[in-house]
Amino acid sequence: MLAYRENGPEGIPRGTVLCVHGYPQSSFMWEPVLAAVAARGWRGVAPDLLGFGDSPDDPPHTWERQLHAVDVLHDRLGLGPVVLVAHDWGGLIGLRWACEHPQSIRAIVASGTGFFPDGKWHGLARSLRTPGQGEMLVGTATRGSLGSLLHSISPSFTDAALDEYFKAFANRERRHGQLELYRSGDFGKLARYEGCLATLGVPALLVWGEDDPFAPLAGARRLQRELPGARLEVVPGTSHFVFDDAPEATAELVAAFIDEL
Repeated sequence: MLAYRENGPEGIPRGTVLCVHGYPQSSFMWEPVLAAVAARGWRGVAPDLLGFGDSPDDPPHTWERQLHAVDVLHDRLGLGPVVLVAHDWGGLIGLRWACEHPQSIRAIVASGTGFFPDGKWHGLARSLRTPGQGEMLVGTATRGSLGSLLHSISPSFTDAALDEYFKAFANRERRHGQLELYRSGDFGKLARYEGCLATLGVPALLVWGEDDPFAPLAGARRLQRELPGARLEVVPGTSHFVFDDAPEATAELVAAFIDEL
């Protein structure tokens, strides 16, 4: 089963929040959110996806396998209906899981992601999906080069965060797993879920970086149209890694949203 972090109140929680991280992060990114929702009386659970953080190497690390791993975690922990909070690849995994398990979704918070059959990968993702080029990128990565890349997008990454996120590069299997994930990410697979998000009929919040180069605001507005009644919160001065850029502000946005449920 996936490794996970959790936080929650003493006694019976008001509900459960399930946080699914993106690439190349881990459950570490959700610590401020877990603390904020726990202070509101909710239980927060944040898994490390396969090959990330403290979760095991258990290939293949494809989109479908990550989806299954989240489902197994949800089932074994007996989480019941959850507020899904998902960023980046966590959105592609989590929203697909939501469509397959609508009875398990109480509300949605999505960030820096998309869910469109006609979606297009950004440049870094295209490189990871390209044979040879992807192997070169992940095979030569060091903690220093990962830090330089992430800091070029979001200068606010801490040393502790970089240490946690570099766990995804700890061995050959984990590095190859990143390529498996991206190369399994054909957006055409989402065609079967067309219209699904609208039918969920749950409250939704979109938390977006003002200057997201990977998931631009146009995609956020499109996702807002696909989630009737969704509220879009754009966080000033932030980029794609909005939860690392503004941990207190984003945690408060999530906590205030679930307070309304």
